[in-house]
Amino acid sequence: MASFKNPLSILFLLSWWHLADSTVSDSFKECSEFFYMHTAPMGIRGRNLRRICQRYGDKLRYATLYDSSRRIALYSAYTFKKSDGQRRMDTPWMYEPQLVTADENGNVRVLPSSGETDTLIEESQALLADYIDAVQYERGQLNPDQHQADNQDKASTYTLTNVVPLITDLLDGPWGAYTDMLRRRLNNFCHGVAYVVTGVTVSGLTIQREREDRIAVPKHLWSAYCCPRFDRNSPYDVRYMFPTYAAYALNAIVGYSVTEVPLKTLEAFLKNQTDVDKSASIFFKHCVSENMHNYKKKRK
Repeated sequence: MASFKNPLSILFLLSWWHLADSTVSDSFKECSEFFYMHTAPMGIRGRNLRRICQRYGDKLRYATLYDSSRRIALYSAYTFKKSDGQRRMDTPWMYEPQLVTADENGNVRVLPSSGETDTLIEESQALLADYIDAVQYERGQLNPDQHQADNQDKASTYTLTNVVPLITDLLDGPWGAYTDMLRRRLNNFCHGVAYVVTGVTVSGLTIQREREDRIAVPKHLWSAYCCPRFDRNSPYDVRYMFPTYAAYALNAIVGYSVTEVPLKTLEAFLKNQTDVDKSASIFFKHCVSENMHNYKKKRK
């Protein structure tokens, strides 16, 4: 039987059954705008999947597929916003109330202080306390604030349902460099909406706290983008990476360089990993160039 640390726990429990009324549900219908052609990736499995339409300041910001049994985001999907790459360092970490209870508006909320965290929050998602003794890992954002321009869009990325435990040297080194390089590439050569999906494959490792398995540790980190309308006069060493390209990295102490690959190569790689179906695909029809789409329409 669950123990309760404060009287509000009873209210949380009573409203637990109304989760279907919030924007955590079995579909991304409410936030499909963050997926290319309003179609979420297919074939990614988990133990207890929750589809979160991440809301901050009464506005939908991005979408996350969350495995609540392993307390880890399997991917976040967002639309890239041209930015200068500055990070918002003054934002407190937040949690997702929709995983706990039906909320009036579904906005992410600032985490309570460590001694005041409700049991139902602790059971449903990762907490800052889970990372305290996991010294080799850092909280890595799947939707990074550097890929957002508006201050509120940036702030919305600081929820623990948008982060995964990454080896610090990977996050601060090759993956951080890739994130910034991708920002500059999309800034300069994507002339329309860029859809990005960044996710993980899961290893058998876990972060433990007080001898309890708390967070699954990713085996790989991967990312893919789709920009249907791009600069066709860009240099060839960039042009062949449009309308879509991808990357992945091993989340390990050694061998963690980032490898950029075509989208279909990433999909083939993911199909050989645990918890990914053989029918897995990230973007609808593998992301079609707007130029090619218009060409086919003219031929008809």
